[in-house]
Amino acid sequence: MLKCPMLPIRYSELIKKEVVNIYDGCKLGCVCDLDIDTLCGRINAIFVPKGRFSLKKKQYHIIRWEQIERIGGDTVLVRLSKPAPPKEEC
Repeated sequence: MLKCPMLPIRYSELIKKEVVNIYDGCKLGCVCDLDIDTLCGRINAIFVPKGRFSLKKKQYHIIRWEQIERIGGDTVLVRLSKPAPPKEEC
């Protein structure tokens, strides 16, 4: 669970936020989609695109809600158990 009080946030605000892995400091990309449990009204996971999309297959980082440490003004800090593959920015 998040270690700060829950503040309302809109989907349109969340998808503009950059996701950073605090394990290694790599930027994973921006949130592009959510997995929502409509019965409970909870977010189960966020989706972040991996690298560039090919026309045939889209690949995503699927980050469970439990892996999210903080949601800030511009970024979402996540703790992944193993580091993401290195990108040019890291």
